[in-house]
Order: sequence, then structure tokens, then C-alpha cells
Amino acid sequence: MRKVWGVFAVTAALALTAVSPARADGYLECVPFARMISGIQLFGDAWTWWRQAAGRYAQGFTPRSGAVLVFKPTGVMRLGHVAVVSRVLTDRIIQVTHANWSVIDGARGQVEKDVTVVDVSRQGDWSQVKVWYDPARDLGSTVYPTYGFIYQSSQVAAQTAAQNAVRTVAQSALSQLASVVPGAGGSTAPIAQQGGPTDQIAALIQAATSGGSQNH
Repeated sequence: MRKVWGVFAVTAALALTAVSPARADGYLECVPFARMISGIQLFGDAWTWWRQAAGRYAQGFTPRSGAVLVFKPTGVMRLGHVAVVSRVLTDRIIQVTHANWSVIDGARGQVEKDVTVVDVSRQGDWSQVKVWYDPARDLGSTVYPTYGFIYQSSQVAAQTAAQNAVRTVAQSALSQLASVVPGAGGSTAPIAQQGGPTDQIAALIQAATSGGSQNH
């Protein structure tokens, strides 16, 4: 039983800190990553987020922490790009956290935290930006057109992001539990059918307790 709870604790810690490093293991696309850390529930190609957000989320041309900057499709970036504002430094300079931008250690799909983005538009409306590119260690010469920022209230965004994190913990821990406790796969099957993340965690605890007692 002690082993089961050890696995659960480690899995939970890894899941909750998965987006904190500058780079993360595995391959991540910009869209699911931006959705996960911003709490803005939009899907599909990055460039379509601007159209999808109309009438559902506030939109504008002023950066705010937690907002999503939507890039237009251009050149090799034919699906556009989305990045989450992590800091507003000045009215023309921000930092973003995003995925699948720079090639790092020879691979794409990496997460970069607090990346510098500069507004180079004549109007100062963030319609054109330059983005720090890690391999060059510079902003470079490429100017990227953008649609603007999608906003969500900090409270709603935080709640959604927290729910996503808890759900990830429950799913990851369930997989680990099934490999540690004999017969856990069958006894924990109803967890995925629970109403919410809190219910899933409660069901997981119950399954772990039951599974452990059956082995004594």
C-alpha cells in the first residue's frame, strides 16, 4: 500500500510541474499547450482561434498577463501560432510562454518560458511582432503578423487550468496504479466516468484503498 501512495505522489508532482521548466520532455504543439496553461477553451488550428473567440472571449490589441497572442498564418507557419503572455514588460515588449517554436537540442515541440516578443508595428497595436529565436540567440529579422490578444478573466482561467491539471494527475495516477496493484485495472475502471476531477481523485483513492486491502 505504501508503494501505491508513493507512485501516486510522484505522478501528481510530475503532472503539476510539467509546464514549469523552460523545456519539457516529449513533443508539444502550441495549441494544446496554450489551452492548458491559459484556460481558454478553444480548439483547432492556431490561426482559427481569433475567429473562434469572437463572442466567447474578450479580444483586443493590448497585452495582458495570461492572454493568448494569436499569430496569422504566414510562410512556413501556415497554421499560425498561439503563445501565452507571461509578463508585460513595457507597452511594446512582453514575454510569452509557448510550445513548438525554436529548435532546441535538434528537436521541435519544446516548451520555452518567458520568451521575449517585441511589437514592431508602426501603430503600436501589436499587429506585427518579432520573437526571440533560441538557436540564433536573437530576435532575428523576421516580422510576424498577428491578429491580437484573446483575454479571459484570471479567476476563470485559473480555475480551468487547475481543473485540467487535476484531471491530468488523475489519469496519470490511474495508469500507474493499474501497473502496481494487481487487479486495479478492473476496480478503477469507473474512475473515468466520475463527474469531475475531484470525484475522480476520490474514486482513485477509494480504488487504491480497496486494491491494497485485497492484497493483505
